[in-house]
Amino acid sequence: MSESPVRHFADYRWEETDLLAYKEEGAAPFKAITRQTLFRHPEMKGELRYFEMAPEGYSTLERHQHVHAVLILRGSGQCMVGGQVFDIAQNDLVTIEPMTWHQFRANAGEALGFLCMVNVERDKPQLPTEDERTALAADPKVAKFFA
Repeated sequence: MSESPVRHFADYRWEETDLLAYKEEGAAPFKAITRQTLFRHPEMKGELRYFEMAPEGYSTLERHQHVHAVLILRGSGQCMVGGQVFDIAQNDLVTIEPMTWHQFRANAGEALGFLCMVNVERDKPQLPTEDERTALAADPKVAKFFA
């Protein structure tokens, strides 16, 4: 019997989908975030993933050689993309161009969940050097975002 083409959804979990750690512990700084790989097919070059952060959780500050798109499904927070800080909320779409520093943060009091479309075969994330992070934080809005 083949796998069903429908995976039902309840409480921001999809049936028959593993709830995974965001990254290996110690690989890069992050807080209270999980991921689920929702779709991957050998005939397509993309992968659809769902990430969820607990209140005040955050993703790693990083950049990649690939572009990706992020669609906010629940909650609100902020994202830093290319040295600018933006408020984000449900149904907002964030496009991240290659080699652009980015990070997502959930607001206090609510989870932040988003879909992320990326290449199946992609480069490893690059973390900022201390000098690069200092340069980004020279903008007071980014410094506040990092705090």
